[in-house]
Amino acid sequence: MADDKLKLLYLMQLLLEETDPKHPLNATQLCERMDARYGLKYARKTVYADVSRLKEYGMQIGQTKGSSFGYYIEQRTFTLPELKLLVDAVQSSKFITKKRSEELIGKLEQLTSRENGKQLQRQVYIYNRIKADNDAIYNNVDTIHAAIRDNRQICFKYCEWNVKKELVRKKNGADYIVSPWSLTWDDENYYLVGYDAEAGLIKHYRVDKMQEITEREDLRLGREHFQNFDLAAFARKTFGMFTGEERSLTLECDNEFVGVIIDRFGTDVMIIPHGTDRFHVHVTVAVSPQFFGWLTGIGKGIRIVRPVEVKEAYRGYLKGILEEI
Repeated sequence: MADDKLKLLYLMQLLLEETDPKHPLNATQLCERMDARYGLKYARKTVYADVSRLKEYGMQIGQTKGSSFGYYIEQRTFTLPELKLLVDAVQSSKFITKKRSEELIGKLEQLTSRENGKQLQRQVYIYNRIKADNDAIYNNVDTIHAAIRDNRQICFKYCEWNVKKELVRKKNGADYIVSPWSLTWDDENYYLVGYDAEAGLIKHYRVDKMQEITEREDLRLGREHFQNFDLAAFARKTFGMFTGEERSLTLECDNEFVGVIIDRFGTDVMIIPHGTDRFHVHVTVAVSPQFFGWLTGIGKGIRIVRPVEVKEAYRGYLKGILEEI
């Protein structure tokens, strides 16, 4: 009797794992698999009745017609293209270790049929990206989210790499006290955006470089700075998440670089034609060596028009590079 009660659940599991529109199973095949996998004897007429029950329960079960008649799961929570996107996101995340990536992808495979899951696994081997070695970021993210939910400050040690490829603590291991307000993903890294009350500034920190994070009893500070805070705008003007003095710039660009400008600053920027081959654009940027490096990588296609002091600072940046060659 116990086996009879479990039959419906096993049938549901079998359909979820082994069927999709390209791989249906008919009643005979389902009976054979139920016997082989679970040691349960299933009659074909029972299959028909139980499939109907599962449909009544709400499962989207389709059936093919003709000589290839069979049942299959017609609709799932995630489509195969959606799962491929999620797999790629996991694979491209440097802060997720190789071992953890494999575990997550294995769980994503369980959200589709076994045959479709093989496509996700094949996709894994296509990518060979640098991955983190430290799994602590999982706990770090969880602690930060909890502190944001609880409206509490956090305390942590912050680290940087040395030439021996070791993470060493900054400020001689002194505590950082920060009010966490948001987490963001930039340049394949996870960042905490928070308020440093001692400095009176909004700052950001690489989550994988944070150690010994604990939630404090003190309530968060800096709410007034984040009431109208636009995280997307913050990321657009902060190159490589390196801060600098925010300045309003006018850039002159060759027309072929309009896509570069829109990709970086969004579609809200105003493109002002300047002659037939160029355009001007006004943007707000945190001026930093990383911003100058971005301009240098593009070459002559984008130029700073004003303010003059930022233009001269860029000229000095380039001169300094030439002097080192």
